Amino acid sequence: MFTAILRYRSAQLALAVLGIVVLLAIFGPWLAPFDPLEQDSTAILSGPSAQHWLGTDNVGRDVFSRLLAGSTVSVLSALQSVLVGFLLGVIPGFLSVYLGRGVEWFTLRLMDALITLPFLVFAVAMTALLGNGLTQAMFAVGILIAPAFYRVTRAAALTVANSQYVEAAALMGATTRWIVLRHAVRKVAPAVGVTFATMTGASLVIVSSLTFLGIGVVPPDPTWGGLLAGGLQFLYQAPWSPVVPALLIVATVWALNAIADAVRDASSTSRRRPSPDKQDQNRQEKIADVV
Repeated sequence: MFTAILRYRSAQLALAVLGIVVLLAIFGPWLAPFDPLEQDSTAILSGPSAQHWLGTDNVGRDVFSRLLAGSTVSVLSALQSVLVGFLLGVIPGFLSVYLGRGVEWFTLRLMDALITLPFLVFAVAMTALLGNGLTQAMFAVGILIAPAFYRVTRAAALTVANSQYVEAAALMGATTRWIVLRHAVRKVAPAVGVTFATMTGASLVIVSSLTFLGIGVVPPDPTWGGLLAGGLQFLYQAPWSPVVPALLIVATVWALNAIADAVRDASSTSRRRPSPDKQDQNRQEKIADVV
């Protein structure tokens, strides 16, 4: 699968971009040349220079240092919300297929209800109820993206459950647990992987939007969304300030979507490609026709 993904040039570029983002998330706080919280009243809204590569903000903090330091929180918060959605969507998706009508009805109604909830309003309500914090905001985002995982998992698991080879395995005495682990998980994995990549990009955008509204990460802690929001407040005085955070968000979301497209195309191509035995059979038939 990985080799098939690398055949796409867009996937190669996307992996390079994600590699840079991962390195920033891991080593960003240690690479920052200045303390991201240190203020300098003599360098307020100064432009890019040899000392401050991306200039300073409205209280004299180095924007480049804050960008590096905020990479970890921005990436991990998006991954945290996606993992919550993954667990709350994939597990009920399997259970709805293999545990009977009652579980199916309950999970379907629950996911339908979650789909109708607006993201920002629900996140604001959750933080108002549980308190403003990164964990509360990411849990709220994870709940709202769970239906995407649920629908993909349920659709793929239903296809596997209704296939002839699974019915034959059940008639031969195979347990539901064996069928799920041996067949269903393997068939569902590509579709869930595509959804995981897509939802990670969506979560990054949502996290940035929440930070823009002051929900989740509380200032002065830096995040990409917070830097974008702060830069837009002083766009006329420092038009360069929001450019790099916006580009990082856009590049990361594009890379995740490109990886999702490559995984989907590679999995669909592998399903269409005949097996080696089938290829040999077709080749022998062609030879027989010629003879």
